[in-house]
Amino acid sequence: MGFKDAGKPHYLGHRERLRQRFREGGADAIPDYELLELILFRAVPRRDTKPLAKAILARFGSFAEAVNAPEALLREVPGLGESAVIEIKLVRAAALRLVRGEVLERPVLASWSQVLDYCRASMGFENQEQFRMLQAPVMRGFGVCSWYEAD
Repeated sequence: MGFKDAGKPHYLGHRERLRQRFREGGADAIPDYELLELILFRAVPRRDTKPLAKAILARFGSFAEAVNAPEALLREVPGLGESAVIEIKLVRAAALRLVRGEVLERPVLASWSQVLDYCRASMGFENQEQFRMLQAPVMRGFGVCSWYEAD
């Protein structure tokens, strides 16, 4: 924005500027609330999403906690409608599919950090307690056997 734009509101073009910053620098170029804004753009087409994104982060504490929050808790955020909840849960589903795909394509989890990543991604934010059994053959890494959900 230059002198020719001095009379225009600051928010005009905000979405395009934010998209451009994301295109140029990726997710590391923007803070968590702006990443949430980008997610909310499709669900909230004609409203400022910054206050909503900040309210979500204030409620849940972090981007990861917000994305992993149960739908019922997301609906408690004032102004967050059904479409926005679906967009947020879509991000979680995509992230889980990516992580699970990486795990399933490999025969073993070769390090303790990979085991922790798998556990966090697959059940770290579930409301229902789960029990997972992992095999640890000597010198070969961990193999995911199966899991059981407690009722």
